[in-house]
Amino acid sequence: MAIEISARKREAQGTGASRRLRRLGRVPGIVYGGDKEAITIELDHKDLYQSLRNEKFHASILTLALDGTQEQVLLRAVNMHPFKAQVQHIDFQRVSKDKKIHMKVPLHFVNAEKSPGVKEQGGVVNHVLNELDIICFPDDLPEYIEIDLGNLAVGHSLHVREVPLPKGVELSLHKDENPVVATVVVPALVTEEEEAAATAAVAPSEVPTIEQAATPEAATAEGEKTGDKAAPKAEKPAAADKGEKKEKK
Repeated sequence: MAIEISARKREAQGTGASRRLRRLGRVPGIVYGGDKEAITIELDHKDLYQSLRNEKFHASILTLALDGTQEQVLLRAVNMHPFKAQVQHIDFQRVSKDKKIHMKVPLHFVNAEKSPGVKEQGGVVNHVLNELDIICFPDDLPEYIEIDLGNLAVGHSLHVREVPLPKGVELSLHKDENPVVATVVVPALVTEEEEAAATAAVAPSEVPTIEQAATPEAATAEGEKTGDKAAPKAEKPAAADKGEKKEKK
C-alpha cells in the first residue's frame, strides 16, 4: 500500500519565514529532481512526525499530494531540532519508473535464536549493519531486506555479498568491498568468569596459608630459600665474667 502525504506550496522564503512556519505547527521542505524545477513546500508537523516513526516511510516510494497533483517521491533528508522532538526541514526527491534509484534499505534479522552460535554455544548476535545501500528501479524497491542468521556459529560472520537479494536489486559496493553484516560472539561477562575460574584453580600448595607462614619451620624454610643466615647468639657481658672469678677465690 502506497503511503500518501499532503503538502502545499510555500511562498515565503528565508530563515524568518521558516521560523514563523514552525511556530504555526508547519514544516518547511523542498521537492526536487526529475524534469521539473525544485519547489519549496510546507507540511503539517503532527502528520509528518507520525509518518517519520513508520519504518516504511523511510524506504518506500511515497505519493506526495501537492495542490491538486500527485508525484512519486523518495524521502531524502530530515533535519531534526537538536533536543526537541521537532522536524526542522525535510527534502523529497522525484522518481521516474524508468530510472534506477540509490537507496538505504533497513535490515530485518530472523532466526538468531535458532542459530548454533546462540542456541548451543551461548553466543550473542552482534548486528554490525542495520541497513544496506542498494540500487534498483522504483518498482523493485523492497521495504526491507531479510537476514537469516539460522546457520551462524560463534566466531563466524555473515558478509554483505552473502546476503540473498530480492529480484531486481543490486548492492552499491566498491569492487573489493564486502563488509560484515552480523557476527556471533561470546559475551564479555562469560569470558571474565572463565578467567576468574582459571585463576581460582591454582594448586593450594603453591600459595602458603597464613598459618603455614607463621610456623618456625616455614620461617626457617623461607630463610634457607632466600639465603638469610640465623642471627648469632649474644655473648655474656665482660663484667659478669669478672664477678664469677672473684667468687671462686
